[in-house]
Amino acid sequence: IAEIAKKLKEEGKNVRFGIHPVAGRMPGQLNVLLAEAGVPYDMVFEMEDINEEFAETDVTLVIGASDTVSSADEDDPKCSIYGMPVLRVWKSGHVFVLKRSIGNTGYAGMQNPILFKENVDVLLGDAKDSCDA
Repeated sequence: IAEIAKKLKEEGKNVRFGIHPVAGRMPGQLNVLLAEAGVPYDMVFEMEDINEEFAETDVTLVIGASDTVSSADEDDPKCSIYGMPVLRVWKSGHVFVLKRSIGNTGYAGMQNPILFKENVDVLLGDAKDSCDA
């Protein structure tokens, strides 16, 4: 993913990584993983620092996330994690979601509605293999 970001930056694109505070198995895990992958720290933003920018973002790439990018957290009072702040990726012009399977419902126990939005494409399989391809 660091190579993709580097190539896009070389082409003059504004590349940013948005991190949800509870993403991963422990707080800060994704920050560490991105650093280990070689992603420059100045490209990594916390949710509250990047969320309002999605409406002006052309393309968003979501890798493996479910609840942390679910519009149901804002739109569906029946959702078990309704009211939890999320990365509002669905507001981007186009969203690509990389997931191992469509059946993973996360902690919410329900399908993520963004997977079925018109501006979202889902690529199933191993995210590393997909990014390397």
